[in-house]
Amino acid sequence: MKIGFFDSGIGGLSVLHQALEILPREDYLFYADSDHVPYGEKSNGEIAEYVDGAVHFLLQEGAGAVVVACNTATSVAIEALRRKYPVPILGVEPAVKPAVERSNSGRVLVVATPVTVREKKLHDLIERVDCKHIVDLLPLPELVRFAERFEFHSDAVVSYLRSAFAGHELSAYSSLVLGCTHFNYFKDTFRKIFPQKTVILDSCAGTINHLARILRENGQTESGACSVEYYRSGRKITDAESLRQIRSLLYRLDQMALL
Repeated sequence: MKIGFFDSGIGGLSVLHQALEILPREDYLFYADSDHVPYGEKSNGEIAEYVDGAVHFLLQEGAGAVVVACNTATSVAIEALRRKYPVPILGVEPAVKPAVERSNSGRVLVVATPVTVREKKLHDLIERVDCKHIVDLLPLPELVRFAERFEFHSDAVVSYLRSAFAGHELSAYSSLVLGCTHFNYFKDTFRKIFPQKTVILDSCAGTINHLARILRENGQTESGACSVEYYRSGRKITDAESLRQIRSLLYRLDQMALL
């Protein structure tokens, strides 16, 4: 069985990267909807249409389970996808609960795309777990564009983030929650801006551990060699330069995992 991963662009590679660590014997399909990135400023109707098309494509290519490795797409479309398709479909959820649980006296800052920040799904999550009212939200719309240009620690990125955080007292935060999978590439840059005491959290491990439990429960785990096929908005990636870029991104995620 193949496992499909979908994102609006390269962000979902961070979730696939975690899957390759935890479930190294599975066969994977990765679909980046590069034709329509970024999703975070599009209408819900557009996002739902793009996501449905991508999931349909992955199922046609043999996926027996799909991970929607995009917080924006999860916020908008996950419930409709689960009603429509008869396979396990997982989304990603910002790590707000563990951030709140580990917080003693500090606050929690969740950064995400504008759509994720405004959607009911995230606000419902915060209402469930944030009984101390310590969670703040901040959209970072430009960060996805920086990621898609493979620009992770330039002066322009640092300047953008410092400007975005200018109205926040960063020393007040015990945790920074990355609510967009694209943001996982910027951990070293966030680390330079936030105090050392601030813990940076993402949802990759939690998502893949959930996937592993579902596969075990359904008797769907594999024991063979791993394979990965990459697609860009439905077009298979086979050229050497694009595959080199993917390897470079996975290597950067190796480095980010050490922070």
